[in-house]
Parts: sequence; structure tokens; C-alpha cells
Amino acid sequence: MILADKIANLRKKNGWSQEELAEKMRVSRQAVSKWEGAQTVPDLEKILALSRLFGVTTDYLLKDEIEDEEFTDDLDREPIKRVSLALANEFLAWRAKAAKRIAAATFLCVIAVIPLLLLSAAMETLHLAAGVGLAALLILVAAAVAIFASCGFQNAPFAFVGREPFETEYGVDGMVRERQRAYRPAYAKCNILAACLCVLAPIPLFIGLFTENEYFVVVLLAVTILLAGVGAALFTFAGVRWASMQKLLKEGEYALRDQRKIRIKETVSTVYWLSAAAVYLAWSFWTRDWETTWIVWPVAGIMFAVAMRLCDLIIDRDKEKRDR
Repeated sequence: MILADKIANLRKKNGWSQEELAEKMRVSRQAVSKWEGAQTVPDLEKILALSRLFGVTTDYLLKDEIEDEEFTDDLDREPIKRVSLALANEFLAWRAKAAKRIAAATFLCVIAVIPLLLLSAAMETLHLAAGVGLAALLILVAAAVAIFASCGFQNAPFAFVGREPFETEYGVDGMVRERQRAYRPAYAKCNILAACLCVLAPIPLFIGLFTENEYFVVVLLAVTILLAGVGAALFTFAGVRWASMQKLLKEGEYALRDQRKIRIKETVSTVYWLSAAAVYLAWSFWTRDWETTWIVWPVAGIMFAVAMRLCDLIIDRDKEKRDR
């Protein structure tokens, strides 16, 4: 029996489709199809991975004359985490709480510049206003960072969900899909309201065009930022809960075949926002013009969407080349 037949037989014995095997091996479905069709042969690294996954020896896989399966010790098999119904319920309950906290932290990050703007416009002593406003900005950002960090630590037991291969026990998929159906109307409403707030947020600035009162213009700018912050918080709140269900169902961008894309985008995202923060702080301290440098954040937000889209295009093109 040749390697191609052995792979197909072992896959079927485990009850996996070609796509499921591809997800576990972190290759494309086309690659598995070519292995089973004897069009290509897995490299040594993949042979070893197949051996661990199926729990058979590499001799059995590589030697055509060995017809009977030779199993390895179970300790040699690659452990696949399992998500029970209790764990899935615990994960969804935690992410529902985390959604509120992460949304609040997002809101704090967006509105952090408001005290600086208002104080700079209201106080006659510019240096004092800048100092107090900057202190308020740093306090709000620090509070947001603390919330993000706290959520990260508390999420540690569930960190593998959506990042590593895992299997769900009987009843988990049905329960999650039922929760998803029940949450879908609220998810849609949150996104619609958030989008409307973000679109309408510049209206106070347009009103400011009809007044010469500089302080009133700054107040209107603060209102614009506040509306944008509420919109961003709503997007975040709805998105975190929805993503938790997609992770368990391995749907959307959390399908296992897209894990490489997620890891790359997370790395790019971290570098991007750290760079944006560095640019903002460097520009602000160099020019002392805190009333102007806040523009870095809305511009960074718009460009972030462009950067993520470019990541998708580059990763997808690279994936197509590797699948050929």
C-alpha cells in the first residue's frame, strides 16, 4: 500500500474530511488532495507531523511493504485540546464580561485627548494647561492599558481558542449556534448604531464653522471625539462577543486555515499602533502643539484599515503561490 492510500485510509478512520485534515496539518485542502492522489509527497516535516497526528510509525507511512498499521505510544501523539460544553459556556460568559471592559478601555483611549483640548482652550497659562491636560491624557490611557492587560491575563486559560487546533465535544456547536442566532439582532443593531455615530460625529465640527468663539469650537471638537468614542466602543463591544462565537465554531477569520493570517495581522497591528504612539509622542513633545498633534489618531485609525486590507491581499497572494 502506497503512502497516498495510507493517508486517505487513516483520515477516513478518524472521520475527518480533507479540509479538516488540512486544518490540523496547517496546509491547504489542495495539498491534502494531492497527497492522497499521489500527485505530491509530503516533506519529512509533514511526514513526522502525520505520524504524530495519526499515532502511527513513520516506517508504516513510508514503507509500501508494511500493510498493517504500526501504532506509536499515545504519548508521541500531538495533543489536540478539547472544548467541553462547560468550558464553552464559561468562555462565552467570560467574553461577554470582557466585551464591556474592552469597550470601556477603547472609549477611554479615544476620549483621552479631550481634557487636554478643553484645558488648553480654557486656561490662560498654556504650559500649566498642557501639563494638567497631558497628565489627564496619560491617566486615561494608563487606565485603558490596565484594563486591556487585566483582560489578557484573565483570558489566558482560553487563549488557545481561535489560535490553536482544538476539537469541540458533542453539543458545543449546537449551543454556540443557538447563542449566535439569539445574539445576531443585537449584533446588527450595535453595528448600525456605531456606524451612524461615526458618520454623524463630524456634525458638531461643521456647526463650529459658524462661530468665532474659539473655546466653543474646541467644545464641539470634544463632542465629535466623544461621539466617535461611543461608536468605537459599540463596535468593540459587539465585535468581541461575536468573535468569541466565531472562535468556537471556527468560522470567519478564525477558521483554522486562516491561523497564519491572524498571527501575521496581530504582529502587524502591534507594530503599527506602537509606531503611531511613538509618532504622536515624538511630534507632540517636539512641537509642544498638543492641540494639533491629536490628529495622528484619527488618521492612524483610517490608515489602519488600509494596512489590514493590504495584509490580507499580500497573505492571500502568498498562499496562492504556495498552493500551486
